[in-house]
Amino acid sequence: MISFNFETDFQLENEAQISNWISETIASEGCKEGELNYVFCDDSYLHKLNVEFLNHDTLTDIISFDYSVGKELHGDIYISVDRVQENAIEFKVEFEEELQRVIIHGLLHLCGYKDKAEKDAKEMRLKEDLYLKTLVLNS
Repeated sequence: MISFNFETDFQLENEAQISNWISETIASEGCKEGELNYVFCDDSYLHKLNVEFLNHDTLTDIISFDYSVGKELHGDIYISVDRVQENAIEFKVEFEEELQRVIIHGLLHLCGYKDKAEKDAKEMRLKEDLYLKTLVLNS
């Protein structure tokens, strides 16, 4: 089950479409859908989690907490709407596109993809691009 939670005044448009897209991505990756919670928050909320749980005193756009059991995906994915907005400006893309990229990025982490090494980051980006195209096709 996919749920969307809001710790800020942000509201996700097209929740049903996004939820279906996430479910299709999970199936495409050969995984099973478990309990997935997306939490949309602001910079200060996510910064606090970053410091408390990861010992990183930096701003970030996303943190994924993976509770998966084998190929059954379970996790909490926290997204800073503030960071997504800033990144959209920096990367010269629409806010919605950057938000969708971050949504799928967090899911790909739960599917087992990493992004610390350059090779892994390239693979992650290719997967993001692939799944972003499927969302556009399904619109």
